[in-house]
Amino acid sequence: MTAKRILIVEDQPDIRKLIRMTLEFSGYELHEAENGDRGYEMALALNPDLMLLDVMMPGSMDGLQVCRKLKDDPAHAGIHIVLLTARGQKVDVDAGAAAGSNAYLIKPFSPLELMDMADHVLQ
Repeated sequence: MTAKRILIVEDQPDIRKLIRMTLEFSGYELHEAENGDRGYEMALALNPDLMLLDVMMPGSMDGLQVCRKLKDDPAHAGIHIVLLTARGQKVDVDAGAAAGSNAYLIKPFSPLELMDMADHVLQ
């Protein structure tokens, strides 16, 4: 059985490190990108099983735009996307759903919440 591939797209190095440390012993194949543009490129190349995608990032594409572009592309619409953000208002959650995300995790989240979310989405 091949390991499930997870792409972590987060502009804050400390949060990326926390996510990697949380998931690295769970048997997942982990990849990282530091912004939406690079994350989108890597998603096209890797076609990950799960993308943990920060919403607010520098560059020409934020997480919602990356999510929308991938979900609008039939070749990549099957990628499970969990949006990560500090914005937890209903309007923000609704915007994530409208962009096509599979789930929404509000920062700060615990390592256990992250592992449970990844395991649940990848079942």
